[in-house]
Amino acid sequence: MPQKTIPKTVDDYIATFAPDVQVILRKIRQAVKAAAPDAEETISYGIPAYKLKGILVYYAAFKKHIGLYPPVRGGHDLMRAAKPYAGPKGNLQFPLGKPIPYALIRRIVKARAMAAIEKAKSKERFRRASRGLRT
Repeated sequence: MPQKTIPKTVDDYIATFAPDVQVILRKIRQAVKAAAPDAEETISYGIPAYKLKGILVYYAAFKKHIGLYPPVRGGHDLMRAAKPYAGPKGNLQFPLGKPIPYALIRRIVKARAMAAIEKAKSKERFRRASRGLRT
C-alpha cells in the first residue's frame, strides 16, 4: 500500500483537494491570517497549523466537512456561537454543503491569540517575580 505524502506547506496541502474545497481552505487561511497576522503558518500532523506563543489553531478538510481544532474555549458568546458546529470531541466541524462561518473563525482565532499573548505575559511576570525572590 503506498504511503500518503505529507505536505510541506499549506499551499501543498490545499492543492490536494478539489477546486471547490480549495476555495474554502484559502478563505479559512485568510480568516486566520486576518485575525492573527503575527502567527506563524506551518504544517503540523500533516495539516495547516498556526502558532503564536503556542498553537492557535489547526484546520483540515474531510469528505463532508472542514474541521477546526482544538476545541473552542472562551467567553459565553463565543461558545454559544460555536455550539452548532461542535463535533463529538468539541472540535468544530463545518459541513461542506453549508456556508462556512468565516467571521466565527476569525473571532475564535482572535480570542485564542489574545489568550496566548496574555498567558505568555503572565508567565513572563511570574518568571521575573521568581527571579526577584531568589537570594
